[in-house]
Amino acid sequence: MSAVLLLAAGATACTPPKPEPQGRYPWHTDIVATTFWVGEVFDPNAADGSQVFSTYDSQWMRSYGGCDGKVTAGKCETEARSDSNGYAPSSFKPKENPFYLDLPYDDVNNPAAFRERADVIPWANDEGYRGQATNRSFSYMKNRWVKIRKDGKECYGQIQDAGPGQYQDKEYVFGSNDARPANKKFNGAGMDVSPALNGCLGFSDLDGQSDKVDWQFVDFQDVPPGPWLDVVTTSQVK
Repeated sequence: MSAVLLLAAGATACTPPKPEPQGRYPWHTDIVATTFWVGEVFDPNAADGSQVFSTYDSQWMRSYGGCDGKVTAGKCETEARSDSNGYAPSSFKPKENPFYLDLPYDDVNNPAAFRERADVIPWANDEGYRGQATNRSFSYMKNRWVKIRKDGKECYGQIQDAGPGQYQDKEYVFGSNDARPANKKFNGAGMDVSPALNGCLGFSDLDGQSDKVDWQFVDFQDVPPGPWLDVVTTSQVK
């Protein structure tokens, strides 16, 4: 049978493979991810230089239950994490999810982001979010789930802060064209991840600027079982 007849008969030997299904939310690929942690103070002179509080929680360290690491000479430092205890800190059981992250879109405190958030955030009209556009005590971003993958590993976390470096980067955060982060600091990082995510994903550094990840938003019903569900953060803006 000729090649023409084979194709006419529906042969698929030369059909290119289909791309991975994207789902409701697009993938963001090859993004530099740095590490931050509750209680960290990396620049006491900068308005956004402390993780004692977050953009969504003025008492983040208290809400979390303490330093997400180890205290050395009065300073909150990070520490290596293991799956033996679900990547939680070694000194205590946190009150909130240790699998947390930030993205550069502050939908509460950034005036431009607050004005536009109901128009640019994809889930703004979903049940539980609809009608909150002018409510400054409500964040569309806080507690949202994100899937992160690196070198074949996939882990999940909840957004609990905004950054790094930018606070209204809608083209990168919500765009469908895999835009690069607008941030130029920290090797152009587009995400900070917690020590738990650092360990879960197998980062090369405890606190570096070289690890890269792919990520996408996911709805809660699509989050699979894992240590990221041991403690789920539900609190809103404080």
